[in-house]
Amino acid sequence: MIDPGGGAEQAALMRGEAFSIVAAVLLVSQPASAQLQPHRAEYALRLGSAANAPRIGTAVQDIALDCSGWHIKRDLSSEIAFTPSLKVSIASKLDGEEPSDGSAFRYRAVQIENGAHRDTHGTVEHAGNEIRAEIISAVGPEQLVLPPPTLMPVAAIGRLVEQLRAEAAFSPTLMFSAEAMGDVFQIDVRQVGSESLRAAPRWLDPVAVPAAQSWPVLMTFKRAREENPKALFSIRAQLFNTGVLDRLTVDAGIATVTADLQALEMHKVPDCPESR
Repeated sequence: MIDPGGGAEQAALMRGEAFSIVAAVLLVSQPASAQLQPHRAEYALRLGSAANAPRIGTAVQDIALDCSGWHIKRDLSSEIAFTPSLKVSIASKLDGEEPSDGSAFRYRAVQIENGAHRDTHGTVEHAGNEIRAEIISAVGPEQLVLPPPTLMPVAAIGRLVEQLRAEAAFSPTLMFSAEAMGDVFQIDVRQVGSESLRAAPRWLDPVAVPAAQSWPVLMTFKRAREENPKALFSIRAQLFNTGVLDRLTVDAGIATVTADLQALEMHKVPDCPESR
């Protein structure tokens, strides 16, 4: 199902970056708690979309909100067995903070592949009419000017949810992704029929998601800083207006990874003076 020498796109998928990008798209911009509900969601990951596709790990996203803004924690762990003697162990962790107005994002990301660590941290913020990023990794600091109007991870979904609620025409969204080596992705979104979503696995108990609305969507990801970018992968999922995703199918061409909600805890929304 996967060629171990499948190239850069496959490596990105195997590190869990595709799922992490989806997790980043679970957030809202303005006002801080208008639609997104802080929550902790746990997902079961499988390699392939068949009913008997093997489980390869779990992913957890915890989104907390206090009066200083959003706090994001993501933790993905997986082991993929290509053959009985060839296994790949993968872990990805992210800690991020974003103020409620979406003006900045500070983060630390750690990725571990078969025991080899890659640690990066950075800051993305509006500076006048520009959006600047400083990303520090083992090779040293890198300064970037991001294409406008790049949105921070929390702000990216706000635009999508507002378009869905208003039944407005969709236009591409640019989103900064920390896990994808500090890159900017163009996300093209369209609403699809519910019949296009795969069925949830039978062995997984359904999880009730508190929400007033939900939409089946198809999201296509491209690298925004490339000229004439090609689609890297697409994601079909059920998006709830509380910010929870379920029944994700990540299609990267050479491989398919699915993520299904297996546990959900909703956090309380703080009562902040500025939100009264």
